[in-house]
Amino acid sequence: MVDAKERLLAAAVDYVAEHGIGTKSLRQIAAGLGTSHRMLIYHFGSKQGLLVEIIRTVEARQRAVLADLAHEPGESAGDMARRFWRRISDPALWPNVRLFFEVYGQALQGRPGTTHLLDDVVHAWLDPIIALGMAQGLSEQDAQAAARLGLAVTRGLLLDLLTTGDRAAADAAMERYITGYEAQLPGRASPLS
Repeated sequence: MVDAKERLLAAAVDYVAEHGIGTKSLRQIAAGLGTSHRMLIYHFGSKQGLLVEIIRTVEARQRAVLADLAHEPGESAGDMARRFWRRISDPALWPNVRLFFEVYGQALQGRPGTTHLLDDVVHAWLDPIIALGMAQGLSEQDAQAAARLGLAVTRGLLLDLLTTGDRAAADAAMERYITGYEAQLPGRASPLS
């Protein structure tokens, strides 16, 4: 059974995806969700607490998509990465991506109510990406380095895409990264040989 907090959080994720948050107050967000600001404070502590939980939920959904993609039989690592990039760079998700970068910046500055986002903003992604790299034949050490690099490249290109709107350039850069990643996999010719 889904409790009230989970229902509110699911509605808030959908609300952000459709309307964004921008400069909306907690009262405006609550009105958009059909609840009171007091109920949001009760469940999430503050507007920042709500935003952090929205980000965590969206990121968990994205990790689930990544896990599902990893189970496609016969698909190359590059094709899986391309499908994941298309999914997470979909313009329909841009309000959530903007929110991520906004709150991430606040957390880095130490803004109260946001700093606990930093607890798992990187590490929650590393284990599943490392596991994928090792399944593709990388050593644990190489998979760890590739996971950090892949996460950084993906987030950097998402920021680039949001900032410039230059889809072709962001896609070309991601393709360059994916091609380089594939070349380092065991059994593939090195681009330097």
